[in-house]
Amino acid sequence: MNSDVVRILDGNMFVVSAGNGDFEPSPSFPTGLFTLDIRHLSTWVLTVDGKRLSALSMDQPRYFEAKFVLVPGEPTLYVDSDVSIIRRRDITRSMCESLTVLNHGIDPVDLVVRVEVGCDFADLFEVKNAEPKKGERSTRIEDGRLCHHVRWDTFQRSTVISASTPAEIDEHGFTFRVHVEPDGSWGTDLHVETIGPNGRDVRTNLQGQAGRSKPQVRNELQDWLDLAPQLISENDLLELTYQRSLVDLAALRFRPLTSGAARAQADDQYRLPAAGLPWFMTIFGRDSILTSLQALPFAPQLANATLRLLAATQAVALDNFRDAEPGKILHEFRYGLTAASGEQPHTPYYGTADATTLFVVLLDEYARWTGDTALVQNLEHQTRAALAWIDEYGDVLGNGYIGYQRRNERTGLENQCWKDSPDAISYRDGRIPDVPRSTCELQGYAYDAKLRGARLARTVWDDPAYADRLERSADELKRRFNRDFWVADGSYFAIALAADGSQVDALSSNIGHLLWSGIVDADKADAVAGHLMGPRLFSGWGIRTLAEHEARYNPIGYHTGTVWPFDNSFIAWGLRRYGYRQEAARVGAGILDAANFFRGRLPEAFAGYDRQLTGYPVEYPTACSPQAWSTGAPLLLLRVMLGLQPQDGDLAVDPELPSEFGRLELRNLPGSWGRKDLTFEVG
Repeated sequence: MNSDVVRILDGNMFVVSAGNGDFEPSPSFPTGLFTLDIRHLSTWVLTVDGKRLSALSMDQPRYFEAKFVLVPGEPTLYVDSDVSIIRRRDITRSMCESLTVLNHGIDPVDLVVRVEVGCDFADLFEVKNAEPKKGERSTRIEDGRLCHHVRWDTFQRSTVISASTPAEIDEHGFTFRVHVEPDGSWGTDLHVETIGPNGRDVRTNLQGQAGRSKPQVRNELQDWLDLAPQLISENDLLELTYQRSLVDLAALRFRPLTSGAARAQADDQYRLPAAGLPWFMTIFGRDSILTSLQALPFAPQLANATLRLLAATQAVALDNFRDAEPGKILHEFRYGLTAASGEQPHTPYYGTADATTLFVVLLDEYARWTGDTALVQNLEHQTRAALAWIDEYGDVLGNGYIGYQRRNERTGLENQCWKDSPDAISYRDGRIPDVPRSTCELQGYAYDAKLRGARLARTVWDDPAYADRLERSADELKRRFNRDFWVADGSYFAIALAADGSQVDALSSNIGHLLWSGIVDADKADAVAGHLMGPRLFSGWGIRTLAEHEARYNPIGYHTGTVWPFDNSFIAWGLRRYGYRQEAARVGAGILDAANFFRGRLPEAFAGYDRQLTGYPVEYPTACSPQAWSTGAPLLLLRVMLGLQPQDGDLAVDPELPSEFGRLELRNLPGSWGRKDLTFEVG
């Protein structure tokens, strides 16, 4: 994305435009107004007397609104226009745009103000893959409104645009003939409604209530911020990053429509984060779980919402098209035309090998932090089903390890771990292993899930026999894992085992997740930490996804050498778990330093170039931003560096902070202990 791209969002409705507020279809990026995976506006271009407008300034007071100050014509060295235009946009009730034309001259002016409109109703997958667009489209003018419509079988969407002042309306837009006196102004409001099959706004259908007004959305944001702990630091950039993380998490929250049970639970109190703008503005099991883990000390309500929703949509039967198996937690849920037509399996799709174990991890961590054992009781059946899935279906090769092989050979995902690009899992020499394959971090998650499930069984469900079985199974998994995945000639763990049991021996960041899960034997931890902090993996900003000198290493490869902030946050947590306090703080400091170059908003990924080479983190060219688990990364890193850990109903604190943090206060930290204020002195 270019730096002049403007993004506003509210849950899974978003607008991506140029710096002057215009947008037209782009061959490489999803510009336009999207909601529930459909582009309801593909063209929205403002002209005055046939001239495009140039931006003098752009401001985004909040994530759901933007203001543009514009002048007609191309930008020049000197701006001396008699006319300027103020363009205000928000997406609190669908999309609203307010236009104000100002006459700064000494004479009256007569102007032709034109808004060019186009609606292609492209599915997000059609945009991403440059595919032909499905459905029958029609346009009509009715009761002073411009109405666009698409229909494919039972799938229907409409875009209805109206203006608050008289206009000449044609199939391609609105024309206003305007007279403005000297020092005068003219204005109009344009309203864009995104309509579903029953004639109501699609987000009203989703939420079961009318759209929210701008004051309501402002109040929601303020309520969200008021609930979160307050961070006060001598380091202004740390404060900025913390605040930006909280605001971006608020922006990404939405109420997904998945089933009657889930909808009943997904009320105002239970909204979970969409994965990331622009491609992933929907529920992703893995992303929502990991983001909720990152944010748990600061916004535990996200974990509550995520657990309830994922439990309500847990698979109960085999479904090859959706890669569903009993007990499995969903990967992705989509609402667009490709999902409705059956071209894509995302209604929902279960093709992930890690969300099911991570669901158990989140439930236990949530209970330990909040003391909410009622939720653990309510989700006992779903949690047992998730734990049963590990051995009954997750072990695809029958070798005692979680692996993956898609059931849906046509449109299912081949790589079903978090590094899901085709070249992400490789041998040292660059060869790609056949599937099924078992990546190392999946085994760590399974080990952790079994131990945490055992704790819940013993302390909440009163089933010590079940707890004993889970613990024995976890111990055996750890023993075999440290034997089978250990690359003896490199002193690190293989990224995966291939279908034939051979080690896929590339050195990768995955080994850091093993520390987080606790599956690494103590006598191997020093070597793992040494690799993570060594020059092949650690760039100075963070830990690369793949080590330098591996055959497929590429500093701008999506999963083959870039630095992912979320990845680093869990690696830091793992380093801290094994006692590598300074190393964890070094990772945290590097990622937070990088955040300063992105105005506090960490992107999905940035390049793996050495810090000494570039002097600044180079953003990955198509990175999502904001992205949920990158937004959550500073929160988890802060927890790690402060040494915050729930312990027997109280909070243990053991800080290891960089000297540049200075004095730091964290006020109103929630947990089973109520609320606590913490103060830290560094240096």
